[in-house]
Amino acid sequence: MVLVNQEFLHSVTHELANILNYWKTNTIDKKHGGYLGRIDHFNQVIDKSSKGIILNSRILWTFSAASNHYQNDAYKVECITAYQYLQSCFRDNNNGGVYWKVNYLGEPLETKKQTYAQAFTIYSLAEYYKYCNKKEVLEWAFDLFELVEEKTKDQEFDGYIEAFEKNWGSLQDMRLSDKDLNAPKTMNTHLHILEAYTTLFEVTNNSKVEKALKALIDLFLDQFVSENNHFKLFFSKDWKNLSHETSFGHDIEAAWLLLNASKQLNDLSYIKKTEILALKIVDTFLEEAIDQDFGVFNAINQKTNKLDFDKHWWPQAEAIVGLLYVWEITNDKKYLAIANKVWAFIERYIIDFDNGEWYFRVDRHGVSYQNENKVGPWKCPYHNTRACIEMIRKLK
Repeated sequence: MVLVNQEFLHSVTHELANILNYWKTNTIDKKHGGYLGRIDHFNQVIDKSSKGIILNSRILWTFSAASNHYQNDAYKVECITAYQYLQSCFRDNNNGGVYWKVNYLGEPLETKKQTYAQAFTIYSLAEYYKYCNKKEVLEWAFDLFELVEEKTKDQEFDGYIEAFEKNWGSLQDMRLSDKDLNAPKTMNTHLHILEAYTTLFEVTNNSKVEKALKALIDLFLDQFVSENNHFKLFFSKDWKNLSHETSFGHDIEAAWLLLNASKQLNDLSYIKKTEILALKIVDTFLEEAIDQDFGVFNAINQKTNKLDFDKHWWPQAEAIVGLLYVWEITNDKKYLAIANKVWAFIERYIIDFDNGEWYFRVDRHGVSYQNENKVGPWKCPYHNTRACIEMIRKLK
């Protein structure tokens, strides 16, 4: 069933409140400070779980974005809790940057410097600054920007190197997770530097950030886009493609984030280029990534054509945002109609109406995987919160 805009808007607005209420009610670590490291599928807290920078920076981003969206102080305590924990437990005051992981007591556990993590911290701090307007927050965000530019930028081939030791020395294993290739450059990290720099430019209008953001868009247009309208994922230092995998969620997320960055720059040339690209990416996405029930498949191997039929929570969210951006460009209601149907899939199979929040993933039949986290190092509130906020903006 396709909802009219007002019903679609009401449904999304209601779910945004539900998501935020879940994280506000269930995830603050009242014993050890900050936020809990892990809650399982059944909503059971896994005691003494380690705490990752991605989860914690995304929590700060989420409550900051919600505060900016609602334009009130309903999540002020949550923002302060997240910010203070990042500052006291993840910030490396000696070497600069943020650690990858701390233990449940907030003590450093994995001290490597993932460029991806620095980017997410910039993203969250810039969003928090929009809410709190505190000079120290923006200064930390800009310090991290300058650190990323100084330490991680590849001066020979351009782009950004994945990871480093605690003191920014070279690192053998640069992977974000066990599922990733050990590659010196990835599309995923560059994408999240892009979104971080977009928000940082929004709050600073700084020429250095502007230059870096334009260079990132150029990289995506020149190095990342494949001939068949997907984004290549893993690279050598000199930009040789190392993988045949396509991640459908990253495809459509990148499409709208590139367009959003171009609009923030207010550069007509980039806006036109990224509009054309977004339309190509989204049309290919509709041909290849959407199942008959309008759920979004996870990935495909372009060499073997092996399809990963699982439907993770976050590509569903990103799909709707990408579709609404293209609807806005084209004024073609087919994109709105399909976005509506993906939302219906989310309501039917992804939202956990019993325990709250969204399932990590379901199989092709809509059955949820019970061994996955509800809250964890990678199960965070930013994809679905951001999608709901973007949907509300577009539908209004």
